[in-house]
Amino acid sequence: MSVRELWIAGYRSVRELRFPLAPVTVVEGPNGSGKTNVYRALQLLLSAAEGSLSRTLAEEGGMPSVLWAGTRQKNAPARLTVGVRLDDLAYELSCGLVPPPQGPFMLDPDVKEETVWIHEGKRRHVVAERRAASVFARDAEGHRTTFAAELWGGESVLAQISEPHRFPMLSALRAELLRWRFYHHFRTDPLSPLRQTQVGVRTPALAHDGRDLAAALLTIQEIGDPRALHAGVENAFPGSSLELDSEAGRFSFRMRMPGLLRPLEAAELSDGTLRYLCLLAALLSPRPPPFIALNEPETSLHPSLLPALGRLIAAAGRRGQVFVTTHAHELARALEEHAGATRLPLGKDAGATVLVE
Repeated sequence: MSVRELWIAGYRSVRELRFPLAPVTVVEGPNGSGKTNVYRALQLLLSAAEGSLSRTLAEEGGMPSVLWAGTRQKNAPARLTVGVRLDDLAYELSCGLVPPPQGPFMLDPDVKEETVWIHEGKRRHVVAERRAASVFARDAEGHRTTFAAELWGGESVLAQISEPHRFPMLSALRAELLRWRFYHHFRTDPLSPLRQTQVGVRTPALAHDGRDLAAALLTIQEIGDPRALHAGVENAFPGSSLELDSEAGRFSFRMRMPGLLRPLEAAELSDGTLRYLCLLAALLSPRPPPFIALNEPETSLHPSLLPALGRLIAAAGRRGQVFVTTHAHELARALEEHAGATRLPLGKDAGATVLVE
């Protein structure tokens, strides 16, 4: 299912945003414009499907920290809302503060409303609906089922109702969201797992933090597109080559560069080189996701690498949908040129993230 539209309200700097998504979408703007907030809002949809919504928001400081901090209408409740349309299937989640008495878990989210619906032309058919403690869903025969047991307020319906044969639409939506992948930060410090020899397993999808990079690169070499892998290295680092090694199930990689008498081990590579290799492994996954989001992938990369990265992202956009946030005009232009990307420029208006015309 393609992601057709995203809407966000009441989240950090986002008072209200709604925009369509293309095969390759680039959210562009200066530092502080709210790009990462848009990326994180998308990631909340995955967290809702995983059953990790409370933990994800806790990592951001808890529910009070993620709510829109600007002015709101008098007596309007403080709400975080994020919604998405996937072809004819749509989902919206709305969270607020835990009502009093709050007790020790006062920073948890409290799901106030949740809706799943299907579009048939101009008609909208509700598949599941949650209003506070009241929840119903339509089963495979279209019968309305009300849940007597109260669901936990800190997690979504998607994570708590898991009967695929009974509720196939809910199951299909959850399965689709669980296939999304997000890449934001790759740890490249001297003690990073990226720099160490690893006990590897077949890894068709790079971990979100890149910790299994060596295994992911070897998996592409064995069951993916090794030509694209080595071409991606050559395009970014002309005259260089990637060497992959597996000895007794322990994986490692090194790079041979022009003018050097020996290849450089992973521990010797620059942060930018390692980050580029992580992006290469993520974008050349032998099991491409339907939707992949990259938050500021140009971080630590020299501008000379951006054309090669743009071509990689463009190629990934032909296998699945790609969502990119960036403040690098060069990357945005490369994606527009190679992938026909839709560019969404962001700015600020009275502290709120807005689309710039």
